[in-house]
Amino acid sequence: MARNPLKIAVIGGGSSYTPELVEGFIQRFEELPVEELVLVDIEEGRHKLEIVGALARRMVEKAGKPIRVKLTMDRRSAIQGADFVLTQLRVGLLDARAKDEAIPLKHGFIGQETTGAGGFAKALRTIPVILDICRDIEELSPDAFLINFTNPAGIVTEAALKYSNVRTIGLCNLPIGTRKQIARLFGVDAEDVDLEWTGINHLNWVTRIAVEGRDVTDELLRRAAGSAGLTMKNIPDLGWDAELLRSIGALPCSYHRYYYMKEEMLKKQLQELQESGTRAEVVKKVEAELFELYKDPELAVKPPQLEQRGGAYYSEVAVNLISSIRNNRKDIQTVNVRNGGAIRCLPDDASIEVNCVIDAAGAHPVPPSTPVTPQIRGMLQVVKAYEELTVEAAVHGDRDAALQALTIHPLVGSAAAARKLLDELLEAHAAYLPRFRVREEGRT
Repeated sequence: MARNPLKIAVIGGGSSYTPELVEGFIQRFEELPVEELVLVDIEEGRHKLEIVGALARRMVEKAGKPIRVKLTMDRRSAIQGADFVLTQLRVGLLDARAKDEAIPLKHGFIGQETTGAGGFAKALRTIPVILDICRDIEELSPDAFLINFTNPAGIVTEAALKYSNVRTIGLCNLPIGTRKQIARLFGVDAEDVDLEWTGINHLNWVTRIAVEGRDVTDELLRRAAGSAGLTMKNIPDLGWDAELLRSIGALPCSYHRYYYMKEEMLKKQLQELQESGTRAEVVKKVEAELFELYKDPELAVKPPQLEQRGGAYYSEVAVNLISSIRNNRKDIQTVNVRNGGAIRCLPDDASIEVNCVIDAAGAHPVPPSTPVTPQIRGMLQVVKAYEELTVEAAVHGDRDAALQALTIHPLVGSAAAARKLLDELLEAHAAYLPRFRVREEGRT
């Protein structure tokens, strides 16, 4: 067990997800002795931070754990001396997400917060903020790990890996969620399921599936056809086509529905837009209900309604990773890291999402044993190129890179449409994109 107490800073501490994280630290306190948990937010999030912080303190007190929960708007003081810095922020809040989803839909394209034009806009706003945080870490806690949960997680992680010296690992709850879903499908414990992942965040394929040591890849692909419940809560389960799965030879992640079922998913999104608004507007209502629950002075546990928010297993993933680093476990977890040759068809400095050995030095990718087939490689390389261009656009305010990123993305794929989308997204989010504003002014 780790001997020295820990300081953990959570940037975006006023998030509705924070109680899940606090629950994880409480449950795993013996192996992960967190002495100081600092929740950080911006002035616009002060009210939520105070509500979440009060609940976190009640949870810790009820559990009888000696964890000091601090609330602050001073990011630098939170980072100073931290062992781990977790980022779970949303630049522009849910209002910005609503624009990310609605603007593409207006033009007849998928509107989604992590991929396509919506994810692109979120990345442009987010990367400069993450890099500012990285500069603080480099100055104030150079040995700290940055654990990034902020979407689009793969692109944000790649930016930090390329443009900072911070030890950065990106996390997503999709791999662990898929593992648990497959375990339920076969009637076993999640620990009895081993998955080999090949790809990048939200564009990942399970290329080998073993249950209790037995290779069940072909069997799972047969059983996954139709609607087998293998999806995330925030992604409609339209079912997989049996012939498609057989021809791929691997299980696509939930987000592949936006690529393999583009027309059907667009139709579904437009229908939902008419019935209930964008996903952001739905989440706003869920969050409002959650914060009303959080205000209850008698509430001292994570409420079950939090699962509706779509962040299932967030705590488990984060605490597993931090504990394995802290205790030098050398176990296997699926995270976002620098490629370093693990997937040969992608650049070495790209962010990938694969199984990694986790030890005190961080995460070390394990090259997939299954060859990257053309049906995977083709889509993977195109979307990775989009991600590379998006990073460059965000870091430098480069309109040319931004235009090319949108143009080549499979969910846009049109230069004329990309130009219209780019102009509207830049205008809609101008307050959060000063690099682009300065560049455009310099051209005139």
